Amino acid sequence: MLERIIAQLKSKQILVLGAGLSGMSCVRFLAKHQLTCHLNDSRENIINREEFSQSFPYCSLHLGAWNEALIKDAQVILVSPGIDLVAEGLDELIPDDCQVMGDVELFCQITNKPIVAVTGSNGKSTLVSLLAHIGTGLGKNVALGGNIGVPVLEQLSDDIECYILELSSFQLETLTSMKAVAASVLNVSDDHLDRHLTLENYSEIKQRIYQQCETAVINRDDKLSYSHVNLQTKPIISFGSNSAQQGEFGLACEASNYYLTFGDEKLISLKELPLAGMHNALNYLAALALGHCLGWSIAEMVSQFSSFKGLEHRCQRITTTDNITWINDSKATNVGATLAAINGLSSTLVNNKLILIAGGDGKGADFSPLKAPIENVVSFVITLGKDGAEIAKLATNSQQVATLAEAVNVANQQAKSGDIVLLSPACASIDMFKNFAQRGEMFTDAVIALQEAS
Repeated sequence: MLERIIAQLKSKQILVLGAGLSGMSCVRFLAKHQLTCHLNDSRENIINREEFSQSFPYCSLHLGAWNEALIKDAQVILVSPGIDLVAEGLDELIPDDCQVMGDVELFCQITNKPIVAVTGSNGKSTLVSLLAHIGTGLGKNVALGGNIGVPVLEQLSDDIECYILELSSFQLETLTSMKAVAASVLNVSDDHLDRHLTLENYSEIKQRIYQQCETAVINRDDKLSYSHVNLQTKPIISFGSNSAQQGEFGLACEASNYYLTFGDEKLISLKELPLAGMHNALNYLAALALGHCLGWSIAEMVSQFSSFKGLEHRCQRITTTDNITWINDSKATNVGATLAAINGLSSTLVNNKLILIAGGDGKGADFSPLKAPIENVVSFVITLGKDGAEIAKLATNSQQVATLAEAVNVANQQAKSGDIVLLSPACASIDMFKNFAQRGEMFTDAVIALQEAS
């Protein structure tokens, strides 16, 4: 397969658009196989020109602006997922016979190993990481990639037994050749509407993943995640928060305890699982369904749950001595993720308060779905960033601040012993921070500094 693709590319005029992680992985792949190409990025200082020319003699570098001549002459364009060809006005320059694809599409054209693919607005990083953890624990040689970790072209290996891919809507726009064993759209909520314009369009793009898999693993709780799929055309396995039919995954309640189930078989109590909340219960169920499609033992998969501790910046508890639960959920970059965090924590409140810190760049999102949970569950809202004022309008009790450190101080004044302070922004971080990780780290540092000062 690899030899055939290399032979096809050898006679082509290849242009790599974007010099980020995926773009550079494409350049390294082409260089490894001595294929000539051009690399074009609109940013001027993204790469050291001298070092690049020494490392990649087969690739010419063009920085500072989009090179219209190269785009018009290209026969193959490898485009980074973060580049919006329409918004940048590049789509009109691309020849009709030019093949446009991303690094994941090129990878899928090359590999013949089993693939499990996951997309969704929220929870996909946790799910694929959980699934990779399970596979490793079962002695499988699995590779995790796509929109997470090491770029997939750098993970091509005969030794890999299975690839677990997290796919963004941007990656799905240029993906057509994947032949996954199973795929899932975990959920769909407002996100990236600055690029996809409508929720309907965004949902349709997400569901393209089902056109490229043998078995569709669908979320019964979220019709937006499967509304464009003809459920009669391929095998379906479903998961959801209600009771499961035979061959499906779900939840059952017995004596006030909830259990993960396969059909009517109880698998494990939610109280025994390290990740709390209904959104994480669905992640466990989706992982079981996807692993089941790979032929993995359900009982053996369940045995791996206890050793998976979750991801940084995703509902991550900060260790403190003040008896206040401080939670870093900085990776909640859209409304759906914040909804999941609030709803997941609501059952743990009893007589205590939940204080929410939110705000940032909403990227055109509709914040109105947050109004009901803020009114019913959240006691006080602290907002910041570009769209913080819009979120503040949803709350009766709120305060706007200028910095994250100020937000932590206000939260500390509001919180009492037993309360929960949740950083779950419902927004991207790009208006104030380098990325969501930096935002989460600064929140954690501010909370720790508060403890040390007290």
